[in-house]
Amino acid sequence: MTSLRSDARRNVEGIRRAAIDAFRTRGLTVPLDDVARAAGVSKGTIYHRFGSRRGLIDAVVDDLVAARIGEIIDAVEALDGPLERFEEYLLRTWLLQFDEPAANDVLMRVLPDSAPLTTLFDRSCAFGRRLLAEAQAAGAVRADITPEDLVQLILERGAIVRACTRQTRDDYRRRLDFTLRGLRASRL
Repeated sequence: MTSLRSDARRNVEGIRRAAIDAFRTRGLTVPLDDVARAAGVSKGTIYHRFGSRRGLIDAVVDDLVAARIGEIIDAVEALDGPLERFEEYLLRTWLLQFDEPAANDVLMRVLPDSAPLTTLFDRSCAFGRRLLAEAQAAGAVRADITPEDLVQLILERGAIVRACTRQTRDDYRRRLDFTLRGLRASRL
């Protein structure tokens, strides 16, 4: 996009900012008419510059969600103990799903044909699988939990966030503790 005129560059940046704001607060399925209105352009301009909804999402996903997932991974890596790392990973991931609809959409695979979204999802899941294996090897987490169970727990939390829109963050957080305790090995 380096060859764009200055007004076209401003439009592209305005669309990017509007999309990030709209997706972050309302999820990746927000109507493009709303993004266009916030950016002060037509929906056709979005399609002209980004090709499709997926093209727009792919263009902003790093700014929108990748940094947050990276922050979770970095914060969890710095913790001591396999149980603490495993539980903190899940807790932070689940709270991100509650706090940011776009992150929830990424973790729920709303656009499975988007390479950047799939890469983020896979990165998060690979990290979680490693933490699960470490916690199980230490005897801290139930041995019968599979990597697929871990993915399903994240997907289920996403569905709960979408379906239970009237719950407070504190109530949601309290219920997460029930789930985390249920994942621990029985001797803990």
